[in-house]
Amino acid sequence: MSKQLYTASEAAAALGISLDTLRRWDKSGRLKVERDRSNRRVVAKSEIDRVRGDGGGAHISARNRFHGVVTDVQVEGLMAQVEIVVSEPVRLVAVVTRDAVEELGLETGMAATAIVKSTNVILQH
Repeated sequence: MSKQLYTASEAAAALGISLDTLRRWDKSGRLKVERDRSNRRVVAKSEIDRVRGDGGGAHISARNRFHGVVTDVQVEGLMAQVEIVVSEPVRLVAVVTRDAVEELGLETGMAATAIVKSTNVILQH
């Protein structure tokens, strides 16, 4: 049976964000955080999956999924370059269309998933 509740530190690690970012997301309502009996933050597995976008791309037949945080988005003309820090010091850079960046609402500091299939990288939010 898999774990259903994660501590704030475990949830932050699973999302590829800092504990401070998790606290900010809690205060802003971006992430639904609960409190345990000791009033510590805990996050449900389903909420982590929602934020990471695990459910939305489940039908994609790609084994290589890299969860991380967007650290840079550069849009020029019809194209855009997106940088995701997967885990220090690993970073992934993808060149995608401007429309894709706008459709996904990609911004610096948000969690994202890079899905690698053969020579294609698919970004998911």
